[in-house]
Amino acid sequence: MKIEMAKPEDRQGILAVTANIDIFTDEEKDTVRELWDDGDYDFLVAHHNGQVIGYTCFGERALTEGSYDLYWIAVDPSARRLGAGKALMRATESEVKKRSGRLIIVETSGMEKYESTRAFYLGVGYQQEAVIRDFYKPGDDLVIYTVHL
Repeated sequence: MKIEMAKPEDRQGILAVTANIDIFTDEEKDTVRELWDDGDYDFLVAHHNGQVIGYTCFGERALTEGSYDLYWIAVDPSARRLGAGKALMRATESEVKKRSGRLIIVETSGMEKYESTRAFYLGVGYQQEAVIRDFYKPGDDLVIYTVHL
């Protein structure tokens, strides 16, 4: 597996990974496409056998000193258990450190279908910082995780 900054030719692979993840809504899938096409966001990709199998999207949080948001992490369901998720998180942390980053913030849904996502963040060393009840919609909390680098 190789992890590197995404190149223009990785766009289709990123969108294909996104399309294969059932818990993402159509609106969320469209958002990933918009973030890529906007060009103001950084993407790291994981390649395996020449294919994009996962990615992260991250960027510096405005009006902060060294705080970064992890907007997305996604691994194709067919490639799970290869360690790509953890490898992408570590590579993202390394890239943020290179940029003098000191904090990564991750936001996710509190819905049951995101339980494995929340467990993943805890498993790679992030701490739950806050829960904002009914943030996205009634019954869908915002759960915030952080890691200090």
